Parts: sequence; structure tokens; C-alpha cells
Amino acid sequence: MSGELASRFRFRPPWYQGIATPDPEQYGGGTILLASEGRKISPQAIALAARMARTAGAGVHVLTVARIWGSALGLPHPGLKPTRSELQQQHDLIAETIAALKGKGVAADGEIVSSRSAARRIAREARRHRVGAIVMSADPPRHWLIADLLWSQEPYRVRRLADVPVYTVLDESQS
Repeated sequence: MSGELASRFRFRPPWYQGIATPDPEQYGGGTILLASEGRKISPQAIALAARMARTAGAGVHVLTVARIWGSALGLPHPGLKPTRSELQQQHDLIAETIAALKGKGVAADGEIVSSRSAARRIAREARRHRVGAIVMSADPPRHWLIADLLWSQEPYRVRRLADVPVYTVLDESQS
């Protein structure tokens, strides 16, 4: 499926690879979204986002998703929402990431959102903030048939759903 067709229609098959990612050293777009589906953002992803932001003279918006575990009979259930300790972990993650970015001389801000589908929420927030690119830490890609069952494959779902290039940085600590 070409990029033009993908941008015209919301349905994108699971084997769709997303919009082509240009060379990050030549990035000249706007704000960069440094996103996480809840995992710790790797130093490599922070370094890439900082390099791209310095090249473009842009800022970085850090976004992390606190996972909502589902619903009970189709109704919201308080026991399935993120706990205070889970939210505190996300606050600490954002503060740590912003401090690292500011240490590299890049303007940064951040927010935490809650969602049952992290990929859809990250893609929606990217459109809302009108970012030029998304950077995410990722595990190695799996076959598309089983990848949809694994929470660790969220960055690849974001790549499929996003309207901007998504740079996935393999998390070396997970290898």
C-alpha cells in the first residue's frame, strides 16, 4: 500500500510498514514527539530525539501512556484504571526524560495520558500536537501475525497508524 493511499484511508493492514522515515540527520520538521507506551525510554531514543530537535531547531514533547486494562461488561471500572503507583512511575519517567533532554540543550515538555490502546492514542496526540516526527524505544519487530497480540509491539502499531514518520530505536537493554 502506498503512502498516499495510507494517508487517505484510516484502515491500514497489519503488514503495512508506515510512512518512510527519512534520514534523521536531515530532519527539518517541527516538534518531535518522544513517546512511550509505558516502558522506560531508552538513552538511544533520547539521544536521537535530541539530535533531530537540535538539527531542526525544534522542541521535544514527551508523551507516555498509562495503560487502562479494559472494561467490565463494557462499562468503565475503577479497578482497571492505572493505580497511583503506576501513575507515579510515569511521572518519574517523564521527569527523568525531560531532565535528560534539557541536559542535551533541548527544550522539552511532557504529559501522561491514559488509554486502552496506546498506539491509537499516541497517533491521535501526534495529530493534535501537529508534530513532525515520532521517536519511540522498541523491541525487535515480530511477525505481523503474532505482533498484534504483544504489548511490546506497540511502536510498530504506532508506525502503522501515524501520519508522520515514526523512528523506532531498538532498546539495547532488552536484547
